Amino acid sequence: MNEPRTSTRLRIAAWSAAAGLLMLPAIAMQLTREVSWGPVDFLVAALLIGGTGLMFELAIRARTSGAYRAGAAVALFTAFLTVWINLAVGMIGDEGNPLNLIFGGVIAVAILGGFVARFQPIGMAWTMAATALVQAATVIPALTTEPRTAALIGAFTLPWLLAAALFRAAARRG
Repeated sequence: MNEPRTSTRLRIAAWSAAAGLLMLPAIAMQLTREVSWGPVDFLVAALLIGGTGLMFELAIRARTSGAYRAGAAVALFTAFLTVWINLAVGMIGDEGNPLNLIFGGVIAVAILGGFVARFQPIGMAWTMAATALVQAATVIPALTTEPRTAALIGAFTLPWLLAAALFRAAARRG
């Protein structure tokens, strides 16, 4: 009986945190000239934050497995950070470097693989493993143009692997 209340409170807290995250640049713009967002920046951020939150809502409604939910959370957060970092500063060079478009391919593998797997746990485990492999391959162009960022880019492989392991655990329990 207490779980629905706790769940509702957690959802309210999560969406409030998302709104707060979106308000941070607006507050920072009042305090410093270093932050200069326009309406498009706020729209893109709102779509990214809201879209990630909505996808997580769908994932937790579809599955009751804690491992599945954790896998979804890790995958979505990793995708969110990949997009956010690329839009803000870029992973290879700066945000204007066309090589950063390869990270769209990483996200595409995760999304398309999810649909092909019908978001079933074992299929998601394979999808996240494939996504990790594609992420790891992005180190190659980074090494040729921006070697200092190769370790950071390579580190993004680890959460994809963690998501794969969590989805695999969910498949074993299911």
